[in-house]
Amino acid sequence: MRVTTTDEALERLAEDPRYRRLVRRRFRLALILTGLMLCAYFGFILLVAFAKPFLARSLWGGATSVGIPIGLGVIVFAIGLTWVYVRAANRHFDGEVAAIVAEHEA
Repeated sequence: MRVTTTDEALERLAEDPRYRRLVRRRFRLALILTGLMLCAYFGFILLVAFAKPFLARSLWGGATSVGIPIGLGVIVFAIGLTWVYVRAANRHFDGEVAAIVAEHEA
């Protein structure tokens, strides 16, 4: 199999220490955000499994139970974590990748 110039350029890019550092930072952020989301989600599932009376309690004497705002909170939390990742990607990761790639293309 013949190696093309594109493959060679990608290999050089992958070996760049700045790119490797960027990949590690991005992975670390994704790992932290994933861990937070898993804690929130499985925390809610554990509440459903082991604290049904708590979740079934009525809020303000109405038909809405405690579990509904907590479940909505998990959804809003997921949206917030997505926002954090997108903001980091737009502010830091995308610009750094573009700069590294532009330098390698020159």
